[in-house]
Amino acid sequence: MYASKFGVDESKMMERLWGENYFDPTTKKWTSKHTGSATCKRGFVQFCYESIKQVINTCMNDQKDKLLPMLQKLGIIMKSDEKDLTGKALMKRVMQNWLPASNALLEMMIYHLPSPAKAQRYRVKNLYEGLLDDIYASAIRKCDSEGPLMLYVSKMIPASDKGRFYAFGCVFSGKVATGMKVRIMGPNYVPGQKKDLYVKNAQRTVIWMGKKQESVEDVPCGNTVAMVGLDQFITKNATLTNEEEVDACPIKAMKLSVSPVVHVAVQCKMASDGLTFPSLLKV
Repeated sequence: MYASKFGVDESKMMERLWGENYFDPTTKKWTSKHTGSATCKRGFVQFCYESIKQVINTCMNDQKDKLLPMLQKLGIIMKSDEKDLTGKALMKRVMQNWLPASNALLEMMIYHLPSPAKAQRYRVKNLYEGLLDDIYASAIRKCDSEGPLMLYVSKMIPASDKGRFYAFGCVFSGKVATGMKVRIMGPNYVPGQKKDLYVKNAQRTVIWMGKKQESVEDVPCGNTVAMVGLDQFITKNATLTNEEEVDACPIKAMKLSVSPVVHVAVQCKMASDGLTFPSLLKV
């Protein structure tokens, strides 16, 4: 919008929005240093922050006589029922139509997050519990689709069938396929022992897209996957490998720090129960 207004290339305009670039609307000039003028501001503040702030304030103050012409200039189309909104509800709807967070977040992920092939080169030491020079660590490091299966299930998602769950996780090496026998190492598994160890079939492999699921034949490394038929053997998290990979070590379990949602203050009704009170709370 500003690039066309000033008649400059969009990429050049983007460069002016960051760093030591100041614009003074009074003189209509760019400078690399602040001139001391009250109207001289950084490029981002002048052209991004101030515009967003103006739209938000206009919405929150219910100044629709100013808002509607403003939205028209920005090319924002509001439905008739949305125009009847007021205050915060109006502001949220306008911002969702003008600058949807989903587009910005997706673009940031594409441009700034490393690909699995790149990230796993340096993250393998934080992922794998075994020796970092064995075939499994090497396959994870290379994100090798032809290597042994190394898959970490991080979450169990409720399915439409009552009482059933999808095992959702990330494939770090190899590939998982529909009907494939997998070796399940639960959170209490110890290498060399059979505790919390199962060999079962992944009845179905599914790609999760928002609220929709699509069944596929197989899912290679570098992707997330949901599996059907493993919920009887996985309660929260687990590592999956090929059936024959008996010497593979599990992937390190994620440690999540969760703050309590509800705080309740309790006290003894009888002061004499004070000694037994702490032990009763643990029950």
